[in-house]
Amino acid sequence: MGICVFGAIEWQLQKNRCEREGKPRTASELQSRIYCSLPLRIISRCWGWLAACYLPPSLRPYVYGWYSNTFDVNLSEAMYPEYEHYNSLAEFFTRPLKEGVRVIDQQAPLVSPADGKVLHFGSASDSLIEQVKGVSYSIEDFLGPLETVEQANSGASYAQALKKKSDGSTELYQCVIYLAPGDYHRFHSPTAWKPTIRRHFSGELLSVSPKVAGWLPGLFCLNERVLYMGQWKHGFFSYTAVGATNVGSVEIYMDADLKTNRWTGFNVGKHPPSTYEYDELVLNKELTEAPKEFGKGDLVGQFNMGSTIVLLFEAPKNFKFDIIAGQKIRVGESLGHIVGSK
Repeated sequence: MGICVFGAIEWQLQKNRCEREGKPRTASELQSRIYCSLPLRIISRCWGWLAACYLPPSLRPYVYGWYSNTFDVNLSEAMYPEYEHYNSLAEFFTRPLKEGVRVIDQQAPLVSPADGKVLHFGSASDSLIEQVKGVSYSIEDFLGPLETVEQANSGASYAQALKKKSDGSTELYQCVIYLAPGDYHRFHSPTAWKPTIRRHFSGELLSVSPKVAGWLPGLFCLNERVLYMGQWKHGFFSYTAVGATNVGSVEIYMDADLKTNRWTGFNVGKHPPSTYEYDELVLNKELTEAPKEFGKGDLVGQFNMGSTIVLLFEAPKNFKFDIIAGQKIRVGESLGHIVGSK
């Protein structure tokens, strides 16, 4: 009872502080620590195990039907629209689509990598950028250190040092897309690009729902994520799959060695002291191997539940987004265009 009373008082005090300062109602440092101390990784691993369990054919129409109705699943687009085809919930979550139901916009320089909701988009030229309106995160904490000593010693801000072009003709942009539980869970390449580094931050497995993203500053820097950095025709490009509560794992098809949502024991409330703790893999360094690169619309990987894709990229200053915050978007639809280009 005492803990509940204390929690209610803390919640009200933080609400009053935010109102006095004219800021969005976000979590206090104490609330953030309490939330991060919940056994969400253990819960997520248990859910992943349960979702992978074999489901008898007689139960599939009831379980999958309930899930479809609850989360508004459009099974008519699936390659296999019959419930009986899927041996487990995990297979149902990651169902492939029929050929041709997602058309890739060949005219757009950048297309949506996933079905989902646009949480936020815009400039990423400052050290703090928005994850949703009014709630920010650090671009340096999110990506980790700069790739080269030359970048670090350039004297430019972190965001500016990321850029491949130094003639002032380009800008950094970001786009955040949230995949709900009922969405198509596979994700694709939004453009033609070549990754050079993969970083895996073990992090937390906090919820990335729009409500939590609007409540917890720095959420994307706290969570487990798989980040690929490289280059596209306009300069720097990064593609990040962010883990979340109940995401059994994040799978990248070209990266068989990647293992997410690892068992770390019952270390509830114990977290890495720095967001810079990560595993790094240099890609395309062996001349004897086929280069790892993506074409626009290529299949990249899958979430074993809903989660989030974050794009951070360099583009000409006359790049304009074709989207609005909160809208639903599908794989292959245009994210933006370059004004004046054909």
